[in-house]
Amino acid sequence: MSRRPNTRTLLVVWHSASGGTRALVEAAVDGASDPAIDEIGALVEVRMVEALHAEVEDVLDADGFLLATPENFGYMSGALKVFFDRTYYPCLDHTRGKPYRLVVKAGGDGAGAVDAVVPLAAGLGWRPAGEPLVVKGEVNDGHTDAARELGGSLAAGLALDLW
Repeated sequence: MSRRPNTRTLLVVWHSASGGTRALVEAAVDGASDPAIDEIGALVEVRMVEALHAEVEDVLDADGFLLATPENFGYMSGALKVFFDRTYYPCLDHTRGKPYRLVVKAGGDGAGAVDAVVPLAAGLGWRPAGEPLVVKGEVNDGHTDAARELGGSLAAGLALDLW
């Protein structure tokens, strides 16, 4: 993939079965796509790819990551697990030091999903750019506002080379 000069790529890898996670992802992407971010530093290209369709090349071409998953049976979604299964070893020594954020739409407390994703991201050498956003219950305006802020801050950090 060729990119414009002075551009950073934020890869959003997500899965949603019932729509709650998707609403959070859309809000985060909205925040990350705020035109004001492009005015403060590098341009940030946001790429949304469903977890089952994200490939090694997508990961290698990214400067930062937003991972979003529902909590399924106290774990990350199977689709996000498949994403890690396909991309982990090919990307292991090529993406160290890159920032990531995690969004979990939880039916329970979300801890199992967080505890499943964080060690995989750490194993890849990805750096958390903030605490995971865990949304419990039905998604409301406060949750989407938090997701929008998360996306905006992650993209702004990429634009300013903070990560």
